[in-house]
Amino acid sequence: MTRRLLPSLGLCLLALGVAVSATQPSAPRQLRIIAFGAHPDDAELKAAGVASLWAAAGHKVKFVAATNGDIGHFSEAGGPLAQRRYKEVQECARIMGITTDVLDIHDGELEPTLEYRRMFARKIREWQADIVMGHRPYDYHPDHRYVGVLLNDTAVVVGAAFFVQDTPATTGNPIYLNYSDNFIDPKPFEPSVVVDIDAAADKKWACVSAMPSQFGDKDSWQGRTRPDVPDDPVKRPAYLLELAKQRSAAVADQYRAQLVARYGQDRGSKVKYAEAFQLNQYGRQVKPADLDGMFPK
Repeated sequence: MTRRLLPSLGLCLLALGVAVSATQPSAPRQLRIIAFGAHPDDAELKAAGVASLWAAAGHKVKFVAATNGDIGHFSEAGGPLAQRRYKEVQECARIMGITTDVLDIHDGELEPTLEYRRMFARKIREWQADIVMGHRPYDYHPDHRYVGVLLNDTAVVVGAAFFVQDTPATTGNPIYLNYSDNFIDPKPFEPSVVVDIDAAADKKWACVSAMPSQFGDKDSWQGRTRPDVPDDPVKRPAYLLELAKQRSAAVADQYRAQLVARYGQDRGSKVKYAEAFQLNQYGRQVKPADLDGMFPK
């Protein structure tokens, strides 16, 4: 008697017009990233490039300004300035394709308290973050330092079931990363990942230009504190934007060897703008190759 053979699953799928490959990779998992800055412009300066690249790849990114920036100007302050800076970073978020929150804490008044630890933890847990980013706790500005301290202090409790029980615990501890800086006391920044942001640079510069209260006004913080800022209202924003570009260019130059190692000699040697991040020892630890694979390439 002749035995009837059943068609394989692959043949059935092919018959339906579905391509089958034994080596076909599964779609990359969508990541959820939350990046804290001390003021409404800090996360944008440190991570707008990589955030734009992540968002373009389908990942979910949220920026959080820990203070409302209500004293970061020399001719206006209080509620009107806070509202203005809120609108500016919302425009940045639109440009990058991300979400941005601004906490209602006065500029210059962030402290490493239990109240604010809970506040930061809630944001991380509500976002169910895989990656948490922020300043290192070594900086000239107390708000920057305390963002770093508060993030360190959340690294364990965000996964604790009975901490801030009004939000769900994260599944394990997220990966914590710190932005690059030039401070060396008590220890210098050492990059774990350096990212070519040239493909997203225009979005980053559009974001900077969308924050005139910081990078355009004659009495903006940058306008009053940076050297040789032009008085001309047209030349001044262009000059301040160029200074912002120089920061990202300096990162690329400083970590050129890491860029070459990540992208190869040809591309790595040509990267104009970069952002760099260091794995924080208090979050989940991952192998360098696994961490590298989470970043746009």
